[in-house]
Amino acid sequence: MSFGKILEVENLRKKYKDVVAVDGVSFTVYAGEIVGLLGPNGAGKTTTIDMLLGIVEPSGGSIRVFGKDFARHRAEILAQVNFSAVYAHLPGNTTVRQNLFIFGLLYGVSQIKKRIEVLLKEFHLEKFARTRTGFLSSGEQSRVHLAKAMLNSPRLILLDEPTASIDPSDSEIIREKIRKYAADTGAAVLWTSHDMYEIEDVCDRVLFISHGKILLEGNPRELPAQYGKKNLEELFIAATRKPLSLMYHPV
Repeated sequence: MSFGKILEVENLRKKYKDVVAVDGVSFTVYAGEIVGLLGPNGAGKTTTIDMLLGIVEPSGGSIRVFGKDFARHRAEILAQVNFSAVYAHLPGNTTVRQNLFIFGLLYGVSQIKKRIEVLLKEFHLEKFARTRTGFLSSGEQSRVHLAKAMLNSPRLILLDEPTASIDPSDSEIIREKIRKYAADTGAAVLWTSHDMYEIEDVCDRVLFISHGKILLEGNPRELPAQYGKKNLEELFIAATRKPLSLMYHPV
């Protein structure tokens, strides 16, 4: 793994009127590293990702990607970033191939038709190439989202529940493809999921976020024991119910 910094977040904040959604979050993701961002619903995970994508304007703090300030070099940075999120629906009246072609144009992908064929094969979407995306099952749509996320060979991938609604066999294939992509290209991956097995399996490091703050950080296979928990799921439940006790009382 290369240790160059791909994503640097420092004291990132987002406030909506009287609600602080993200409260001074700081973390770094290195080249070739897959980092899990864990937390209950409403903890600030999606808001953080939305700020990293430029969808939401931060209230404070800084984001650096590829060593460049995001606010100043947004267009240049986003050309090398991609994402997959269950809530970001693709146009349902266009086919899978048409969807990928449109996004390929937006990202300026060279040899776009060839790239699409490669991704259709990799994500087992060939038989759905001419199917309107709106007629696909939720699992099939998730695979299209992931194919879209790989279109521009991104150096930073943001994945928000990327395997939601995919059966266990397909989920394992997706995890392996993302792991291999990060290892082969040195791309960095930020990955949210409620599947603790998946996080243990795929992530090099995890960050627990609660009430907009990072509470814990470490290796997902070692961190539970440090807090007297049997596994990541038990630690997740404790971090959700009693976050302050974990912050100050590691084993």
